[in-house]
Amino acid sequence: MKELAYYDGIIGTPDELTVPFNDRVHFFGDGVYDATVGGNHQVYLLKDHLDRFYSSARALDIKIPMEKEEFGRLLTELLSKVEGNTHFVYWQVTRGAGARNHVYEEEMKGKLWVMIRPNKLKDPDAPIKLITMEDTRFFHCNIKTLNLIPSVMASQKAREKGADETVFHRGDIVTECAHSNVSILKDGIFYSHPNDNLILRGISKTHMIEACYHLGIPVLERPFSLGELMEADEIIVTSSSNFCLHANEVDGKAAGGKDPVTLKKLQEEVIKEYLTYTGKESLFD
Repeated sequence: MKELAYYDGIIGTPDELTVPFNDRVHFFGDGVYDATVGGNHQVYLLKDHLDRFYSSARALDIKIPMEKEEFGRLLTELLSKVEGNTHFVYWQVTRGAGARNHVYEEEMKGKLWVMIRPNKLKDPDAPIKLITMEDTRFFHCNIKTLNLIPSVMASQKAREKGADETVFHRGDIVTECAHSNVSILKDGIFYSHPNDNLILRGISKTHMIEACYHLGIPVLERPFSLGELMEADEIIVTSSSNFCLHANEVDGKAAGGKDPVTLKKLQEEVIKEYLTYTGKESLFD
């Protein structure tokens, strides 16, 4: 199978599957999701992603109809059915199906969705361009909810401006990107916004911090400003599908590119972890 879709126990292609009209996702975006890379038919950092997924569901009182270990086995089994060696593995749970009503029945069981398709990782040596935008999202960014319209519009704006990603900020404080985390290197120190309700706790960011510890790079998890972003030695953008990208432009102005040695060490450390976990020989095989 070249691309797989799963809904509530049914497997097919994305074009074959249908979703009940009354699934609450249609009316309210009522659900949470997670995603990662599949390498060599291994779901990368599966436990980390499942922990976050089940935590997001609990935060919204959504009842996932499968225990964590069982669902992990299902994801691995589904990935084995898809052709290729590198994949995007996405899953979500909606609160369930029922007549449209803002309130929901407490016994309602969630509906699980999975989508798996071929994927190519971006070259970490190729710099990306960023734009900035005021962060007008809600105050539950730590929950990986399906309500992504602000991120959709920010990503579209970046595309229109010839950039790759949008950096959100609240006032002068940088939070995160539209679908990534952003951190900086300055004077040999790694700075990253703390894991509060204003950002999603990025699993790739967490493993980047662990890589810093392995390499002896000091880490400060504290808010940093737009000015610090522009003055950083390196600007690092991480996500579950692209581990350690770096930016050389923000809002049309040159930025970063001042500490390639430390950046390369970090990239090599996180890539080594991925290759060891999946048994792959390179990012691109």
